[in-house]
Amino acid sequence: MDNIQAIHGRAEEYSKKVETREHYDIVTSRAVARLNVLLEYMLPFTKVGGKCICMKSVNIEEELEEAKKAIKILGGEIEKIDTIILPQTDISRNLIIIKKVKNTPNKYPRKAGTPAKEPIV
Repeated sequence: MDNIQAIHGRAEEYSKKVETREHYDIVTSRAVARLNVLLEYMLPFTKVGGKCICMKSVNIEEELEEAKKAIKILGGEIEKIDTIILPQTDISRNLIIIKKVKNTPNKYPRKAGTPAKEPIV
């Protein structure tokens, strides 16, 4: 793949840096946290017009409901949800695609540990 950048570090720190905040067209993850917490880590990296692609399990209705407020506050909106079958298995997963429609408020993400302990609900 060309034009790819991997960053190793805490999302809460790197997403506050001018060179990485709201800088990326696509931000992706898998098996990190519940959606409302995950998006607090991801959307600050995503530029307006960009997308967050979150891989989640098959039962996502509760997480989607729980994440509605976080999606709105953090500047996103659900664009679509695709169900895929993992290659060479019969295991299905959902790809939740969130489009960034406005800037994330500067107070997000909050300091390390806070999003998981006090998620946006």
